[in-house]
Amino acid sequence: MSGGKARGASGGGPSQRQLRVAEQVRHALAALLERGDFRDPELAVSRITVTEVRASPDLRHMTVFVTPLGGGDPSVILAALRRAAPFLRGQVAQAVRTKFAPDLAFRADTAIDAAARIEALIRSPSVARDLSPRPADPRRDED
Repeated sequence: MSGGKARGASGGGPSQRQLRVAEQVRHALAALLERGDFRDPELAVSRITVTEVRASPDLRHMTVFVTPLGGGDPSVILAALRRAAPFLRGQVAQAVRTKFAPDLAFRADTAIDAAARIEALIRSPSVARDLSPRPADPRRDED
């Protein structure tokens, strides 16, 4: 007897369908943002990277992670994306065929900043000193 639930519904991670639809939404949003056909001047001139989209199990809600290309403060871009969300939702619905047009929630992607901080720490002199090989202790050779 089959349980009838999708694999992602049991808490084991997203289903293949969620991943596939989220990736389609990511591509559709990236294409829209690349064209820059927006009335909002913040979106018209901004270069935005859509790094990831996560879909809810029912595909009605999508969390879109974005970062400004070249760095900078994402708060202005997030506000502009939230204002444009109804328009973007309609455009995504036309590009990605699903039963419902998904609600889009925009979030700043902090993974790139975190990776840069870790990289800077690894390259710092104090960490490099701790990672460099140490000379052998001559007292250990006597055993």
